[in-house]
Amino acid sequence: MRLALLPFVLVISAPVEASTAPAEAPACPAPELITQQDVERYIVESEDAWAESVATNDASVVKRILADDFIWVLDGKVVDKKTAVKWAAAGPGEFLSNKPDYVHVRFFGDTAVAQGSETWTKKGGKLGKFVWTDTWVKRADCWQIVNAQDTVVPLPAK
Repeated sequence: MRLALLPFVLVISAPVEASTAPAEAPACPAPELITQQDVERYIVESEDAWAESVATNDASVVKRILADDFIWVLDGKVVDKKTAVKWAAAGPGEFLSNKPDYVHVRFFGDTAVAQGSETWTKKGGKLGKFVWTDTWVKRADCWQIVNAQDTVVPLPAK
């Protein structure tokens, strides 16, 4: 009769202290918003600030309003939050100005769809327009954009 030698593993573990404190969610970068009118005003103001930030290097608005899992479709490219923040921090590039035209907001529970446009001027006098749709979601009392879709509409030079 053959004896099988079985390997064994000795596990030594240190005592583990159970934590009774709940995991802390990251702080919401947005102000506390109580009413739907407050939320709508915040969304419109944030969309306007994002539009205007295209012609500056102020990445703070982009960091604040975009969710960590944000996805943006722009000119056929898919962009995440990290890239959007990097672009904003790099500065205006070719943009001299970018002004919001309008923002319409519709609510569906803890989701809001903002649709609008903005008109821009680039170096050399080239004019254009972004027509866009952004999806805002309320998570842990924080409203942020989870998805954006922008279409560039060229305008004739003046």
